[in-house]
This record gives sequence, C-alpha cells and structure tokens, in this order.
Amino acid sequence: GWCPLSPTGAQTTQLLVEPPWIPAVLWDQVTLTCQGLGTTGATTWYKDGQRWWQKGPNRFTVATSGTYTCDRPGTGPSPALRVLNERLVLQLPARVLLEGDTVTLRCRG
Repeated sequence: GWCPLSPTGAQTTQLLVEPPWIPAVLWDQVTLTCQGLGTTGATTWYKDGQRWWQKGPNRFTVATSGTYTCDRPGTGPSPALRVLNERLVLQLPARVLLEGDTVTLRCRG
C-alpha cells in the first residue's frame, strides 16, 4: 500500500513512496506519487533542493539517487524523501510514527 509521509487528512502536499520503506533505495524500483490539491499535471518536482521537473506528472519511477520534494499549487511543498544508491541500508516503514509505537526495522543488502 501507499504510505504518506505526513498525517492523513492534513491539507498539505504529501509524497507517497512505493515500496513503503525509508530511506528508499534505487534497486527497489521506487515510485514516488505527489498528492495535493490543484490541477493534475501541475506538479513541480525538486531534486537535491533544485527545481528539476516543472509541470511534471503526479507519479514517476525514480532513476537516480537524491533527495526529492514535490510541490502542488494550493498546498505547497511536501516533506523531502531520500532515495539512496547504497549496497546496504537500514530501513523503517514509511508512515507517521508516534512516540511509543513499535517499529520494525530491516537491514537490506
């Protein structure tokens, strides 16, 4: 399933990641989806803090590592998401975590 990186129902732009683990890794064939108010096809994508794709699609498969953010008119920028190109990575579920939650970590290589 899709996992938002900000609270469900919040009136903000959300960056969803599939598979739902962070940090994401290129060898998982990561798909990012930008959700927010505004016109479909009006998504602006940022990579490593620089505008990277203006009037881009709402969803795409990541081809290069970096830190991604999306922006939808009316709701502003999403939280950033790192996509790594590492051989070994410690991941946690891509969901909102609250103090006291039990979390399963996974080490993958």
